[in-house]
Amino acid sequence: MSYSVGQVAAFAGVTVRTLHHYDRSGLLSPSGRSRAGYRLYDEADLVRLQQILFYRELGFPLDGIAEIFEDPQANALDQLRARQEQLEAEIARLRRLSEVAQRAIEVQRTGVPLTPQERFEVFGEITADLSYATEAALKWADSPGQRESMARAAAHTKEDWRRLMGEATAWRAELLAAFDDGEPSDGERAMDLAEEHRLHVSRWFTACPPDMHRRIADDFAADPRAFALVVPPTRQRPGLAAYLCKAVHANAARRVDGGDDRRAGPADEPERPTSPRRTDENTDRRRRIAR
Repeated sequence: MSYSVGQVAAFAGVTVRTLHHYDRSGLLSPSGRSRAGYRLYDEADLVRLQQILFYRELGFPLDGIAEIFEDPQANALDQLRARQEQLEAEIARLRRLSEVAQRAIEVQRTGVPLTPQERFEVFGEITADLSYATEAALKWADSPGQRESMARAAAHTKEDWRRLMGEATAWRAELLAAFDDGEPSDGERAMDLAEEHRLHVSRWFTACPPDMHRRIADDFAADPRAFALVVPPTRQRPGLAAYLCKAVHANAARRVDGGDDRRAGPADEPERPTSPRRTDENTDRRRRIAR
């Protein structure tokens, strides 16, 4: 029994134009022609078409399919195995992209609904690189601390962000002063500043025991995007990120040696500031440390 090109296109789910292209390329030439010259496909042609569509569904190019048809015994198994490996790699890539997209959505949702003017007023030069934020969200996706941090960030009001960034600005000025004054990274002044940063994270985002603080500091030293969250590029100095990282590690060791390595975190988390007056007291305390 023979079928016209229109019939084959209809029940194979392809276009007539596609069948014409397969014919011109030699991939699938119909076995017959009608008296009027129209293409006619027999059962063997339909079997070959099914094979073509199978390989196309797997993503094979037409020239690759042609190679398989030239010597099915020699080519089909190897090419199918190679394609399977490619598909598995692509599936893994797409799954990761899906996770990145989901995390990007979550990261975006944690933002405070501010106008561009308000955002600049509150955050100044500090900006979050979305690629880093997304990677961090993926890296710590299974961490309760990450989930808590995002939830608390999402709950911050505009005034919360003002106070948070005010603390961060005062701390950053003290860090730069200590670095510029040549204070050793494992000295009391630098370690006290590291401790201030750890308490700041605990106060505003999530409990930050020393071991977690070390990992945060390692990111500062390894990734400029992470360090830009605490010191904007225009204020950075060569070696400053490594200096802060060493200070954090020294402070963590100090706390561990002192028997204060509270890995659970909540017990040494200070109260969140509830008024501008408390924030002022914290700033005054940091200034006394800097002296």
